[in-house]
Amino acid sequence: MNFEVITSQFWSLALQGLALGLIYSLVALGYTMVYGVLRLINFANSEVFMFGTFATLWVEVNLLGNPVATQPLHGFKLVGHLVLALVGSMIACALLAVLVELVAYRRLRARGASRLSSLISAIGVSIFLLEAMRIFTNSRPKTAPRLLEKWTFGEVAGANFRIDTMLVIVAPILIFILLDRFVNLSRFGKAIRAVSLSEENSKLMGININKVVTLTFMIGGLTTGAAAFLYTTVYENTVFNVGFTMGIAAFTAAIMGGIGNIRGAFFGGLALGMVEQFASAILGSQWKAVTVFVILVTVLLFRPNGLFGEAVQQTRT
Repeated sequence: MNFEVITSQFWSLALQGLALGLIYSLVALGYTMVYGVLRLINFANSEVFMFGTFATLWVEVNLLGNPVATQPLHGFKLVGHLVLALVGSMIACALLAVLVELVAYRRLRARGASRLSSLISAIGVSIFLLEAMRIFTNSRPKTAPRLLEKWTFGEVAGANFRIDTMLVIVAPILIFILLDRFVNLSRFGKAIRAVSLSEENSKLMGININKVVTLTFMIGGLTTGAAAFLYTTVYENTVFNVGFTMGIAAFTAAIMGGIGNIRGAFFGGLALGMVEQFASAILGSQWKAVTVFVILVTVLLFRPNGLFGEAVQQTRT
């Protein structure tokens, strides 16, 4: 164990943990939105993230014509390419999430199937998506072009404020604010909260349950797609099983904050990213996945409802 790294690299580790935690938060929002309405975990969300990373790469390479060995872009061309890659990833993930809802959930709900049946169905879809991408890519990792030159704003107390790090910090915060306002103030947001409170009463009030559920999956896909774009931009590579570790970490973040609680998922991701980064520095990077499992088990044992409470309606009314 190397505890000296805490004092020598504290602010650098904190900045890296903040950036990593915000990516976790976006994926965790995909889990928590679905649970808030259906009281079910969308286990296929990790594969939605994986498809988002490949969608980002496809847009950058095939649609925009940037080879892997391309030189970094600048000016309006850079902004345009990044925005198109972000939009492409979000749209691809949103469509895939809606497809998952149609295939894995809707017909089972219409037939009154148990929650266990829906969970098994979601796991089956997750395995199908994972294996399909494994076969399509021959299990080979893919490298993304470096469109964004990794220049730095400067260094403060050992923390390097690089442009991609700042992008990962600023973008998720803006997305979370927009989502929080949408759920609290918009008509569709009120419908989502009503269904999360009582599906039967929502039907009596004339709310289209299927429409709300589809919208919820779509929103979760959009946030997951944004996380996939940011991940690909920072790490510049992806592989067919990239969603496995990300899914476990994001699920843990959602549990930490309170599954079904939007603000809880956001702050749970922040907390997990910080803890994971410091634990990796002290114990070694090989303990990174172990740290996530330990945190998940600890939260489930001592505070299963999470830090902010479980259900979305408990913090909205």
